[in-house]
This record gives sequence, C-alpha cells and structure tokens, in this order.
Amino acid sequence: LQYTRGTVTAFSPFDARADAEALRKAMKGMGTDEETILKILTSRNNTQRQEIASAFKTLFGRDLVDDLKSELTGKFETLMVSLMRPSYIFDAHALKHAIKGAGTNEKVLTEILASRTPVEVQNIKQVYQQEYEANLEDKIVGETSGHFQRLLVVLLQANRDPDGRVDDALVEQDAQVLFRAGELKWGTDEETFITILGTRSVSHLRKVFDKYMTISGFQIEETIDRETSGDLEKLLLAVVKCIRSVPAYLAETLYYSMKGAGTDDDTLIRVMVSRSEIDLLDIRQEFRKNFAKSLYQMIQKDTSGDYRKALLLLCGGDDD
Repeated sequence: LQYTRGTVTAFSPFDARADAEALRKAMKGMGTDEETILKILTSRNNTQRQEIASAFKTLFGRDLVDDLKSELTGKFETLMVSLMRPSYIFDAHALKHAIKGAGTNEKVLTEILASRTPVEVQNIKQVYQQEYEANLEDKIVGETSGHFQRLLVVLLQANRDPDGRVDDALVEQDAQVLFRAGELKWGTDEETFITILGTRSVSHLRKVFDKYMTISGFQIEETIDRETSGDLEKLLLAVVKCIRSVPAYLAETLYYSMKGAGTDDDTLIRVMVSRSEIDLLDIRQEFRKNFAKSLYQMIQKDTSGDYRKALLLLCGGDDD
C-alpha cells in the first residue's frame, strides 16, 4: 500500500553516514545542539532514520536511541525517541505500553483498534507476538471486561467485510435492527451494535448510518451517546467516526489532546508520529474544516521550545 498523503517523505539526496556524523557532533561534548537533531529527524522518513541509526552504530559503536535518551529530556525526548521507533512496531509498542502494569490505558486501545485497517491489525498482532512473545488478544482480554472487551476482540479479529457492491436491502435491515436495538428498546442491545459495527464493510456502514438517520431522526452517534456510557461508548463512537473518516477522527483526537487546560502530549506525539507518513495532510485538512483553526496554529499555541519546533516541522505547514 503506497501512502501519499503524509507530510514526511524520503529525503533526497540522503547520506546516512553524514547524518550520523552530524547527530554525533550535536551530542558530543558540553551542551547539546537540539536544533540539528530535530531538523534531521523530522525531515527523514522512518526507513532513513533506521539507516542513520545503523550508520551511527557502525561509525561510533554507540546506540543512537540511547544517546538521544541521555542527552534530551521531557516531551522533546519522547518525541525524538518515538520518531526513531521502527514504523512496523510503532502500534504494537503503543499497545504494549497501554496494557502494562497498573491500570490500562483504554484511550490508546480505542484509538488504535478503531482506526487501523484489518490488514494493519493483522500486522500489529503478528509483530506483537514476534517482539513480545505474547498474544495481543489474550493480553487485552486479561485487562478489559464486558461489552468493551467484546468489541475490542471483534476488532482484533480483523475480519471486517471487504468493500464491495452494497446491498440496499441489507442496509435497510441493519439500520432497522440498530434502531430496534437502540432507540426502541428499554436498555440497549449492545451485542447487535458490536456485531454490525465490528464486521460490516465500510461502504455498507456509511449507507447504514444515512438510513439510520432517515428512520430514527437521529445520527447514530447521538443514540450511542444516549444509550451507552464509559469505555464502551467511547469505543463505539470511535468506530463510527472511523467508518465515516479516519482522518476526521484523528483530527478530532488531536484537537482534544490540546483543547482546554493542559496537553495530552502522549496522544499528540503518538498521532503526529504514526500518521506523518500516512495521512497527516488529510488530517490537517479535516482539522481546518472542523475546528476553525489549523493544526499548525493549535500546536504553536499549545506547545513550546524544541518540542514545538519539531512538531511544527512534522506538521509540515499551516492551512490558513
């Protein structure tokens, strides 16, 4: 799959050894030249960053990530280290940390499993098994419960129907079933929502949502909001939003990571890094359309220092 809607692409002309030397020089001796580090790492794609790390070890016998960790601090360090994580392991690593130790980070489970394609989910499961010698599904089942757990398990099966010709009769039927399970029923039949939202094709579900609106007079999100709560509600809403548009969902995720007091830097970093080579241009477009300001402007207002400089470079421009 060739993604072309990212803000970060292969840098040319690329010289891994020259970059490795520049990074070593930036970290050697007294004081650190953060500017050089952030400029290099945000303007090379992930594959090139791995080549730089390899050249760094070859030339200096040092581990680039270890050096970054010892020279940098705080959010800026987290961002640079995240950029250095091989892209194939990025989501698996985020999930591992979301289900580790005391308390589970349901937000991370929700964001990743709702927004990734079935192929990506299969890949995450394989990588998780290889890297951590553990079964991702078992780990998630061990840390979650109830309908929230069941919908996560459905999503982990990565068996959503492929997009094909949409059958209008089945669209009508699913919309009616959801209506009866939600608005018309005393207490919601969550299982129906889980099965339909977790297994039908994207193009089919988009039509189901339109039909649902026609039948009930409500957007499906309004029904979910009223009839469910907690982690299940958040996950159902994320799935619906991702069916409508993954970039719009991730734009909203970024917006809420910065809105109000304090910034959820983990989410900000995770989305910016993981989507920088995939669809960050689309996310920027949706952000501008839905929030009356650009992603660039919000990052500028909400962050500072080298951390801000690096995020703005990853963002790749303003959308006035």
